[in-house]
Amino acid sequence: MTAPSISSPRLMARLRRMGEIGALEGGGVCRLALSDADREGRDQFVAWLEALGLTVQIDVIGNIWGLRPGLEEGPPVMIGSHIDTVATGGLYDGTLGVMAGLELVEALNTAQIQTRHPIAVAAFTNEEGARFAPDMMGSGVHQGALDLAEMRATRATDGSAVLGDELDRIGYAGPVPAASMTPRAYLELHVEQGPVLEAEGVAIGAVTGVQGISWTEFTITGQSNHAGTTPMSMRRDAGVVAAEIAIAARRIAEDAGPPQVATVGVLELTPGLVNVVPAEARLTVDLRHTEEAQLAASEARLMAAAEAAAEAEGCALTARRLARFGPVTFDPALVDRIAAAAKARHLTVRRMPSGAGHDAQMFAPNCPAAMVFVPSAGGLSHNIHEHTDEADLVAGAQVLLDVVLNLAGAVA
Repeated sequence: MTAPSISSPRLMARLRRMGEIGALEGGGVCRLALSDADREGRDQFVAWLEALGLTVQIDVIGNIWGLRPGLEEGPPVMIGSHIDTVATGGLYDGTLGVMAGLELVEALNTAQIQTRHPIAVAAFTNEEGARFAPDMMGSGVHQGALDLAEMRATRATDGSAVLGDELDRIGYAGPVPAASMTPRAYLELHVEQGPVLEAEGVAIGAVTGVQGISWTEFTITGQSNHAGTTPMSMRRDAGVVAAEIAIAARRIAEDAGPPQVATVGVLELTPGLVNVVPAEARLTVDLRHTEEAQLAASEARLMAAAEAAAEAEGCALTARRLARFGPVTFDPALVDRIAAAAKARHLTVRRMPSGAGHDAQMFAPNCPAAMVFVPSAGGLSHNIHEHTDEADLVAGAQVLLDVVLNLAGAVA
């Protein structure tokens, strides 16, 4: 039996082709979930699945996977990730995991290797949550953590569209029921999206789990008034309250220390005029931590600070939860397999948690799940200049292939 190996030219060709879909001037891509560019990317993915002889399945939330049969029936070993991006995304975030799955199957086909168990390659809907919140939506519905009807009714963050309508419009509301299949095991290859592996000169990250994520949207309502004639003591300035919340989020992260992080990603003032006291402000706060108790404590402190700031300024405050996922621990035995596969290839390896959310966390409660990380140059991600060296991409895909082959059981 010929040992299967990753083809660098094939892997890179698929990554470049997907990068052409929704390409941005100056580099990077924009394939927001359920946009026309996302539809084109899905069409290309389906074409590749069919060309490899896989049976294509699409479920009711638009998740797509191709199934390579095994000698035995049963749940597959699944490789998955996503092809949707943020508005200024890079070439590898999410897409690498899907393209590596395709290359893995082609490597097995080329080596004429059969497996005892089936193998599936999947792309999940709206992992990023950039256009529709929450993130990890497709995998969440797939694994029963999120409600299909509620997700279909989700309105876009800019208010312009409803998810279910867009899913229908692009033709990817499939017939397969939600939560219809849990794999034998789930694996995901991803760029680190952080600086640790590159800084330490390590080739492979064996990911031990994912931080808990809390997204909250605050809306503050004050009173619009003239910036020159309204005394400071008589203002109801929504912008001031928003600033207080942003500063509170930063202080919470600093006081808690690593790995607590806090980010204000959206901040909008209305009417947004230089000489008018803001009547309304909207901002989002992203809190993350590896421990549930600390994440909950940070959430409570943030809410108390927001309420106090609004009361002090005489403004009304509403808070809406956009997403909330608890910390996840990946299967230790599967993490061990990844580390062992890396060492067998003479690659340096580091066990590490993920600071970003991933589809793998939705599978972890229901089946063995784990992730493989490869370095991100400069730690950049969600950035058009995101980059990972070709040798690192291939190394990660090869480790993924070795682990999947071990789990699926090669048959001579």
